[in-house]
Amino acid sequence: MPQTISPLSQVDARARIGDRVEIGPFCVVGPHVTLGDDCKLDSHVSIIGHVRIGDRNRFFPGSAIGGEPQDIGYSGSPTRVEIGDDNLFREGVTVNRGADKEDGVTRVGNRNFLMANAHVAHNCHVFNNVILCNGSLLGGHVHVQDFAIVSGNSVVHHFATLGTGCFISGGCRAPQDIPPYMLAAGSDNPEIITVNVVGMRRRGISENAIALVRQAYKLIFREHMKLDDVRTRLIEHTEGVLPIELVTLLNFCEQSSKGKNGRARESFRAKSAAEEQRAA
Repeated sequence: MPQTISPLSQVDARARIGDRVEIGPFCVVGPHVTLGDDCKLDSHVSIIGHVRIGDRNRFFPGSAIGGEPQDIGYSGSPTRVEIGDDNLFREGVTVNRGADKEDGVTRVGNRNFLMANAHVAHNCHVFNNVILCNGSLLGGHVHVQDFAIVSGNSVVHHFATLGTGCFISGGCRAPQDIPPYMLAAGSDNPEIITVNVVGMRRRGISENAIALVRQAYKLIFREHMKLDDVRTRLIEHTEGVLPIELVTLLNFCEQSSKGKNGRARESFRAKSAAEEQRAA
């Protein structure tokens, strides 16, 4: 099926454009871009570099996808951005391509909603069904797992991981991993303040699983019990049958505790630094 491309846009002839794609005025699409079927670029959208985009994605005015990473070690190599299906990129959203670290790819999965002026830095991985509210900023190498919500003007430290179904309140600074299903708040010294019960119920998670996650929250973040002891107590309480949500929470907390500065993926920073030194 034919595409609709405004004559006021600059679309490189080498770009691969899918069926029923609409490209409005004053857009730029580079030679190494692949656009899937039914995508729509409203106007003033820039997609450059090695970028592969799936189907039914919409880009609102001013969004910029695939720009060079804001990393002083970037050497101009053909790093990439990979985007799945059914995502919304609102006005002014920026997604930088990967730096020469890890696998060199910035990823955005499926059905994500990136609100105005959200920023996804190099080598980030935004999973599926994530909401990044207005002005939220992800540092490099951040992982945002399924169904997480990052409220407006929040900042996430590089190499941090936001667990599935977590919620970060507005204006929050997240220097450490945020465990699954938890709600974090605070600009100077953010805390895990409660369980994201509303989000869990919206996903249809059982009340029994929610109750167990709330019990784990109290033991870990209020009584500061050791993770091994928490796991033992909950296994006894459930006669050894733990819901997947509870297993996910406990495993996530265990990995974070083994990391550095509260970030399980912090070890990748040392690997990246070593790779840069070898390249130099």
